[in-house]
Amino acid sequence: MREAVTTAHRIVVKVGSSSLTTAAGGLDAERVDALADVLAGWLAGGPAAGPATEPGQRPSGAGRRRGGPAAERRELVLVSSGAIAAGLAPLGLPARPRDLATQQAAASVGQGLLIGRYSAGFARHGRTVGQVLLTVDDVTRRAHYRNAYRTLRKLLDLGAVPIVNENDTVATDEIRFGDNDRLAALVAALVHADLLVLLSDVDALYTGDPARPGTVRIEEVRDEQDLAGVAIGRAGRAGVGTGGMVTKVEAARIATGFGIPVVLTATPLAPAALAGEPVGTLFHRVRQRPAARLFWLAHATSPRGRLHLDPGAVQAVVARRKSLLPAGITAVDGAFTAGDPVDLVDGAGAAVARGLVNYDAVELPGLLGRSTSELAAALGPGYEREVVHRDDLVLLV
Repeated sequence: MREAVTTAHRIVVKVGSSSLTTAAGGLDAERVDALADVLAGWLAGGPAAGPATEPGQRPSGAGRRRGGPAAERRELVLVSSGAIAAGLAPLGLPARPRDLATQQAAASVGQGLLIGRYSAGFARHGRTVGQVLLTVDDVTRRAHYRNAYRTLRKLLDLGAVPIVNENDTVATDEIRFGDNDRLAALVAALVHADLLVLLSDVDALYTGDPARPGTVRIEEVRDEQDLAGVAIGRAGRAGVGTGGMVTKVEAARIATGFGIPVVLTATPLAPAALAGEPVGTLFHRVRQRPAARLFWLAHATSPRGRLHLDPGAVQAVVARRKSLLPAGITAVDGAFTAGDPVDLVDGAGAAVARGLVNYDAVELPGLLGRSTSELAAALGPGYEREVVHRDDLVLLV
């Protein structure tokens, strides 16, 4: 048995669209209900089975409030794809649309169908679900990040199962997470999960295309050396040679870098995986946990601009972990506003840190090279502040 799995009490499970939809498109109610059975079984501390009670009745221990023995209490956050796929058939769309507007329309219709099906599936076990739709801004800007954490924490405290998805109805190409594997890894960091489980139609990570002779399953990954020589392609073929496997391995890197082990396996193997059986691939954590919000800043954001630093500022930011002041900036690139993520780059143009900037791009050129005291005397006390505060800054080197 895998101790990293059997000792986990707070887990994040991500499931892909292919595990929830029919071949013709649209939600597969039986698949969704089967997944709810598995996850409710894990929450109850027993085997994954069918409905334990009649609808509306709560099984023993369901929704246990915070305050009981930690060893008896389990918590689950489900990150679920499938909203866009669920909206295709009702809108008469034959295939997943390529343009953003139609994707958003399909998500708007499908998200309600998806959460409705989960509500019914978990209700058979006396479990309540709550929908949480996130954008990148929700977890990178300080106030939004705190709100996202508080919402998820309160849902867990109340015994509910948060169902998380990207808010596809409002997200644009510039502010998307990119894929739900990455979102799941970042949610796991947000809630300080003990384990991340990635479920899809692929049963494990392989050394190459599983259809080819000599290809073997990788049972465990302890560090990057275990991935050396592994063919993780991007072509649209089944198994390792899929873009889906690329995103799953990257999600595993993100989560294990936050100190969270990851199990990658196929959805039908979820009961065995959650029981700690050696199915799929186990990615071991590679370090202790860093600050959660800054981890989000490093992995969930795309920079809106760049601040070029002189050698003294690079030393202060990287070696001494100081805030960035106007005096150390030599040039500004990009069109950003206060609160946006920007990269801090050295003289060679290499990004050394990322942070949330306190000024608009149009304000900064007139401040460069000047001390904060000089700026306060000339422009007022509002300018006696850091360009990027050290609490809003994460190193990339």
